[in-house]
Amino acid sequence: LALESNPSDHPRASTIFLSKSQTDVREKRKSNHINHISPGQLTKKYSSCSTIFIDDSTVSQPNLRSTIKCVTLAIFYHIKNRDSDRSLDIFDEKSHPLTREEVPDDYYKHDPDHKHIYRFVRTLFSAAQLTAECAIVTLVYLERLLTYAEIDICPSNWKRIVLGAILLASKVWDDQAVWNVDYCQILKDITVEDMNEMERHFLELLQFNINVPASVYAKYYFDLRSLADDNNLSFLLEPLSKERAQKLEAISRLCEDKYKDLSKAAMRRSFSADNLVGIRRSNAILS
Repeated sequence: LALESNPSDHPRASTIFLSKSQTDVREKRKSNHINHISPGQLTKKYSSCSTIFIDDSTVSQPNLRSTIKCVTLAIFYHIKNRDSDRSLDIFDEKSHPLTREEVPDDYYKHDPDHKHIYRFVRTLFSAAQLTAECAIVTLVYLERLLTYAEIDICPSNWKRIVLGAILLASKVWDDQAVWNVDYCQILKDITVEDMNEMERHFLELLQFNINVPASVYAKYYFDLRSLADDNNLSFLLEPLSKERAQKLEAISRLCEDKYKDLSKAAMRRSFSADNLVGIRRSNAILS
């Protein structure tokens, strides 16, 4: 695909997971309208003149629990609304099982629910002590893999694709990377050789493009928040305390002072440049 149409590379391209989720969102709204189902009592908190509600999740410091919930919901919609069942042997759980338990013969027929995906990802993030930013980068790599390799994430391969994306994201993003052998201690039955082979294939399929621009990262973060709003996964809101308000005010004042200093420096450079042009014109006239 062209760079402009690949969401994992270009900040203006729409994320795939948000597009796939819209089908279910529209059907749910249509069903509620036809059946005259009211949205029920409003549980979301809204700011007022007396109280301001804010959440502790920002683009630079996302909330870990909420971010993992949103990322796993995005993976759920990828699987549920997939176009086909295109896959590769390296990601097939039947060929490369993650546990010693025998994989059922109909393993490729049953889509995992959101809770199942969430428990799998949460276990890895909790055991490896990964950050929320790593979860967002995981989703970027996952969509980049599906686009570059032209495959689908489905019941037969979702665990290994997600594991490969987490493995790569933790090494690229976190300063203290989790080694492949550490994941073997978490999953117990998987071998280091299998992890190494999967990582190598993952990188080759990504064409070794592991760069995530800040603009792409921010797009995925805000699209995940949109996904949360569409599915009633609200981020935890808390009243703005006096201490936090003072801290925000201090940060705002500091940023404002820096902006003023930059503006003054720019004006001085502009004034000096204008004077230099005037002097050159005067010298030209005199000569």
